[in-house]
Amino acid sequence: MVQLVGSLRKELVDSLSSSKVLVVGAGGIGCELLKNLVLTGFKNIEVIDLDTIDVSNLNRQFLFQKKHVGKSKAQVAKESALQFCPSANIVAYHDSIMNPDYNVEFFRKFMLVMNALDNRAARNHVNRMCLAADIPLIESGTAGYLGQVTVIKKGMTECYECQPKPAQKTFPGCTIRNTPSEPIHCIVWAKYLFNQLFGEEDADQEVSPDTADPEAAWNPEETATRATASEKDGDIKRISTKEWARSTGYDPVKLFNKLFKDDIMYLLTMDKLWKKRKAPTPLDWQQLENSVCPQEETAGSGLKDQQVLGLWGYCELFQHSVETLRSQLQEKGEGAELVWDKDDPPAMDFVTAAANLRMHIFSMKMKSRFDVKSMAGNIIPAIATTNAVIAGLIVLEGLKILSGELESCRTIFLNKCPNLRKKLLVPCVLDPPSANCYVCASKPEVTVKVNVHKTMVLSLQDRILKERFGMVAPDVQIEDGKGTILISSEEGETEDNNSKFLSDFGIRNGSRLQADDFLQDYTLLINILHTEELERDVEFEVVGEAPDKAPPPQTNQEEVNSITNGNKDSAQPSTSSKAPEEDDDIMIVDSDEEEGVSSSSAAAVSSTTKRKHSDAETGETSTKRPRMEQSSAAASPNDDDDDDIIALD
Repeated sequence: MVQLVGSLRKELVDSLSSSKVLVVGAGGIGCELLKNLVLTGFKNIEVIDLDTIDVSNLNRQFLFQKKHVGKSKAQVAKESALQFCPSANIVAYHDSIMNPDYNVEFFRKFMLVMNALDNRAARNHVNRMCLAADIPLIESGTAGYLGQVTVIKKGMTECYECQPKPAQKTFPGCTIRNTPSEPIHCIVWAKYLFNQLFGEEDADQEVSPDTADPEAAWNPEETATRATASEKDGDIKRISTKEWARSTGYDPVKLFNKLFKDDIMYLLTMDKLWKKRKAPTPLDWQQLENSVCPQEETAGSGLKDQQVLGLWGYCELFQHSVETLRSQLQEKGEGAELVWDKDDPPAMDFVTAAANLRMHIFSMKMKSRFDVKSMAGNIIPAIATTNAVIAGLIVLEGLKILSGELESCRTIFLNKCPNLRKKLLVPCVLDPPSANCYVCASKPEVTVKVNVHKTMVLSLQDRILKERFGMVAPDVQIEDGKGTILISSEEGETEDNNSKFLSDFGIRNGSRLQADDFLQDYTLLINILHTEELERDVEFEVVGEAPDKAPPPQTNQEEVNSITNGNKDSAQPSTSSKAPEEDDDIMIVDSDEEEGVSSSSAAAVSSTTKRKHSDAETGETSTKRPRMEQSSAAASPNDDDDDDIIALD
């Protein structure tokens, strides 16, 4: 007769009390998961999260209260969970899981790892660490009413990276700087502007008119004249935006006239741009101040954040936000920089005002602060009950693993509406590892198409190895018979190589590179395919994939067109209603496929009954995706960084 303790077998209860498990992320899913674990009988739990508690978390992360705002999520989650079960042993780390301290040996001390993350970078890293340590990993994600849980085990199932995930859609610089046609283009421009004025300057986030725009090519004989004229526009010498702003003392009116008058007038001189487009209309502060009555600019009814101000209203908001941000910079001292945060009112006001003024200039309908925040901050509604369901499913899969029943684990999809068999939860058999996976294959290998004469070593390191292939600290050796070290993770060893081109090291078509990440215990062989035919703004391509391309549009657009903002340090957001494909990797299957059907084949049941959705709580998704489709997801370096994707308040 089976001996039960509560609803579980005694042997399993004993296993729970002795097994050490790791929870990565203490946000929406993480809070529910931690509570479930201690109530189920898990006694040895370690939880890690780099984030601190924000007011916007309180509507669904129920281990936190108002008094906890600003404190470590991991630490407060531990303290709250112990109130459910004081006898539990919980260790909390306020840190990034990507810190080298959490190496393979750290992971090997756990029986099970459970992810409650919000970004691809951290997910990729935990996936590789669990593969290296040969520890089962439970991956999860939610998006509004939708959710998914899956199990990853080395040699038995697909890993998180078995199915390629294209890089998030980005916009050409000339579109952002010269010819915006959608509100998102103006919002991206406004976020760039914030960094150019108050934050860390990035050459890839320039906001001034792009004279290199091929569509705006001028006649050769006019080039010199126009170039000379551009230096005199508004008596502004075209230097660094931040340098110029500092020289004016961050005067809001001078900034306004430069950005929304002088730069726009300069754009108008690129007449070829406006032959088939409506030309922008410059704004002049003095004229607006004299001609617009503030009373006439009062916003309509409704919640304050959902009101769309008039033109002068956004002018005043721009002025006030610049003055506030200027004060913040002065308080921080010489050389200080600000970091844009959607939950920082002055920063959000600045982006709202600047974006709307640019929308007006380019004849677009202006947006409320609520709408701009949704696009700029990558906000998707998060629902507490969805997190609770997914957290419960994680624990159920964990019980199977600890019972030694890995073969009975499933990928489980949570649907928004019941399917034809009136079921919300659809389990699917786990897929086997992909033979072509560049992470979990026996000998990971990829072919990368680049122009070796134009690609610098630094770009190989940051854009290809770190950003695209998820390495943390890569070492690269050229297989040239000499063992030439191209990139070293040891500080200072190969920094002189950064500004050199790949061809400077004899790398050409057919060259092979060996990239090692010793932290991840991961080696990748890279075959170089030289080409001079990459499209504009595309630095490289992974053969067989289109990492710098947006995936094809979905036919089903009845769900919310969500916004993905990707890696804060690189990718730009996409919010266009024409681009719902930028939703993340969660695949919901309206079928009731069970034991004999894998998650990928179930996903292929019907192209009209499946949907991809962004991960509202985690900003990313779990690993299961259909073979014939690709989608994109966001990336961010923090573990449970709700800075990218949070719930609407």
